[in-house]
Amino acid sequence: MKILAVEFSSEQRSVAVLADGRVCGAATETATRTTRAFGLVSQALAGAGFEREQVECLAIGLGPGSYTGIRSAIALAQGWQLARPVRLLGVGSVECLAAGAQAQGWFGKVSFVIDAQREELYLAGYDIGLEDFQEVEPLRLVSLDEARLKSSAGEIMAGPEVNRWFGEGRVLFPGAAMLGRLASRREDFVAGEKLEPIYLRETNFVKAPPPLVFPID
Repeated sequence: MKILAVEFSSEQRSVAVLADGRVCGAATETATRTTRAFGLVSQALAGAGFEREQVECLAIGLGPGSYTGIRSAIALAQGWQLARPVRLLGVGSVECLAAGAQAQGWFGKVSFVIDAQREELYLAGYDIGLEDFQEVEPLRLVSLDEARLKSSAGEIMAGPEVNRWFGEGRVLFPGAAMLGRLASRREDFVAGEKLEPIYLRETNFVKAPPPLVFPID
């Protein structure tokens, strides 16, 4: 199966093209206001020597992380499915981090942290082994102080911006190539409208008051 993987949950945006689990083309760019999703897609497809019509599945990194980046990746996938009969898969970005840590040989207990704003972090714990990896602490929101306790206890801390909070942390970005490899082993395809960002906070907004009406003399 030919997979186009899109991972935009961190400042390192990446796209990869895989055929039968093998990476054939890839493109990476640091996120800016001028980052263009289809530019990265075109680079990755050109590197693989594939046309857009040959893509059979889109795999999307669902975060947590950059809400804007994740939303743009989901919108790309939804639009693609409207135009072409492709399958869609969503993969948590922390799972990509765990697979990346395993590839780096970071064995044992690893806590992955991602900036959640508001002086909080997304945190999930994994036991990384030679053959596989296992989630041992489900993803949740924690305070910086709670995460620092784990670091003080000697746990490996890893993530896209980990060195902002932990000097000994190991910087690791979720990548499209790893996302595509994980997706190539799965068959839990979804319709475009079922793709949703992993966002642990309850949606909260304040409704604007009605406009003031001034009498006219």
